[in-house]
Amino acid sequence: MENLNTVKKEKEIVVALVGNPNSGKTSLFNDLTGSRQHVGNWPGVTVEKKEGRLDFDGTILRVIDLPGTYSLGAYSEDEVITRDYILKENPDVVINVIDSTNLERNLYLTVQLLEMHANVVLALNMFDEARAKKIEIDAARLSALLDVPVVTTVATRNEGVRDLIERAVSTSKKEAKSGFRINYGREIEEEIAKIESIIYLYPEIANKYPPRWLAVKLLEEDKRILEEIKKDNFIKHVSDQLEKSKSHLIEISGEDAETIIADRRYGFISGLEKEFVRRHQTTEQRYTLSDKIDRVVTNRYLGIPLFLFAMWSVFQFTFKLGDPMIGWVETLFEGLSNIVSNIAENVGAPDLAASFIVDGVIGGVGSVLVFIPPIFLLFLAISILEDSGYMARAAYVMDRLMHALGLHGKSFIPLLIGFGCNVPGIMATRTLENRQDRLITILINPFMSCAARLPIYVLFAGAFFAEYQGWVIFSLYLLGIVIAIVMGKIFKKYLFKGETSHFVMELPPYRVPTLKGLFIHMWERGSSFIKKAGTIIFSVVVLIWALSNLPLGVEYASSESLIGRLGAMIAPVLSPAGFGTWQAAASLIFGILAKEVVVGTLAVLYGVEEAGLGEAIRQHFTPLSAYAFMVMTLLYIPCVATIGAIRKETNSWGWTAFAVCSSLILGWLMSALIFQGGRLLGFS
Repeated sequence: MENLNTVKKEKEIVVALVGNPNSGKTSLFNDLTGSRQHVGNWPGVTVEKKEGRLDFDGTILRVIDLPGTYSLGAYSEDEVITRDYILKENPDVVINVIDSTNLERNLYLTVQLLEMHANVVLALNMFDEARAKKIEIDAARLSALLDVPVVTTVATRNEGVRDLIERAVSTSKKEAKSGFRINYGREIEEEIAKIESIIYLYPEIANKYPPRWLAVKLLEEDKRILEEIKKDNFIKHVSDQLEKSKSHLIEISGEDAETIIADRRYGFISGLEKEFVRRHQTTEQRYTLSDKIDRVVTNRYLGIPLFLFAMWSVFQFTFKLGDPMIGWVETLFEGLSNIVSNIAENVGAPDLAASFIVDGVIGGVGSVLVFIPPIFLLFLAISILEDSGYMARAAYVMDRLMHALGLHGKSFIPLLIGFGCNVPGIMATRTLENRQDRLITILINPFMSCAARLPIYVLFAGAFFAEYQGWVIFSLYLLGIVIAIVMGKIFKKYLFKGETSHFVMELPPYRVPTLKGLFIHMWERGSSFIKKAGTIIFSVVVLIWALSNLPLGVEYASSESLIGRLGAMIAPVLSPAGFGTWQAAASLIFGILAKEVVVGTLAVLYGVEEAGLGEAIRQHFTPLSAYAFMVMTLLYIPCVATIGAIRKETNSWGWTAFAVCSSLILGWLMSALIFQGGRLLGFS
């Protein structure tokens, strides 16, 4: 990994946040950094990197939010990034965020951090939930046992955060502890000692990695570490001893070294818990409310219908509440357009300049921005499902169905992420260990309706199916899921034959989402839509306006303009699907750059303002062709950002071309089938 550290300023402390998924790490990061944070990508990979700053009594803390992970192996990109950053970048202090209600699972990561000699401060988060479950935790005793600072926190209420910062600052000034070790048993310890003795013969290796930690990783057959040290002569010397050690351990125990080491770690954690944890519940009390709810929502027969009902409720909430807001934004842009038109007329501005601002910028970009309310509401609703713990149940429920179809249940998580944006959904496939499962999930992810398609759905559903808008849009999301599962089954059967691996997922307890957390998640996702409107969409709309005015002298946005001619070339192919006009064809072409651009293109080509766009499309589409058009935008070629993500994650232009071509053919076939089938049934 490239060096990620920048030159530290005076009095600047680098703090790394590490923790399991669902431990409250993101809430703590938001508490620490607030609005002073930014999101990018880690160098060399496309995993999201969050970084923020905090000024604490004159000391600047640069806070790095590392990807959530259960362990520090090398089975996923997230684990590699987290481990490499701590090991190679050596942050001043590592805050390990722990879910106090699930100590055994969370302390496994803690143990691995301490074995790496990280400068650790433990944040026992969700401490209020532990008390509610009558779990009595002696934080001082835990601190003494592990010889690290321990702070109890409730990140959602900002409790304990100041104390945590103080401990982090004071700990950063001390040397990291290097005396922590687990006794792995006589046989393992003997083999560790043999490998360690060889490591110490190579100072360049011993200085690069903690020798005992490296010996353990070599016994665990950590592929990432093995690849890194293959560059040195050291591997030739140690490989013979490594093979002898592994063979010896299998002979005497019947298990490989990795299994024995993991069992010993959990044994250490079990003994540790007995020293500082007391649970007062009876068997009946341990059957929590979460368990009782799960008996219903993860039921074999009720689980999938309840998931579909939850998604239907999301769209009803989004559009019942969002429709009036769209009207308010339309009025705003209509007023702005009138003001600019009057100003241009009063100052005698050239017609071309006035057209550029009114028709191109305000008309094109404004026609997309009017859909901000439903997009933000959709993200708010999805955040409620995620933060409450329900989305994890949805993936668990869909696991059964996807296994029945021969797919990997864990694949449903990247597909769920695809509801927001297909790009991070495709990147999330890195958590899948099997390459075939990864490729299948990448190929079907673009069929999930991302937020960029929502403006198209809202425009057409509002114009033709106003009374049933939520139902219509729900049907498109459902169709995307069905198509993804069916195509995954086909790909699995004909392109990627082989067994499907098993899916194990932790179900976090249900929680009442906090308003602060919900609005931060909504803003993080929704603001990207606004940024896109100010950059990509603006640029494309300007290009469309220019093509609508060229060659000089033609009527604006007419069939004789360059964009009219381009659309006319494609229109005949789209006629069987019911929308064989050059305007529809042109909008789909530019929609490849960004799906939201479809709406902006239609606004420019029809020469209407935001409020009049619905009436304009009613003159060019029927209800049947409108639905076929929405299906086309759901399934046809992914946007360029998604195509780029497919290329990067598959590392193959062949698979990228296959994804583009197969989705285009499928989109045309499905839209044509719906239109022609609808006509046979008497629909118009």
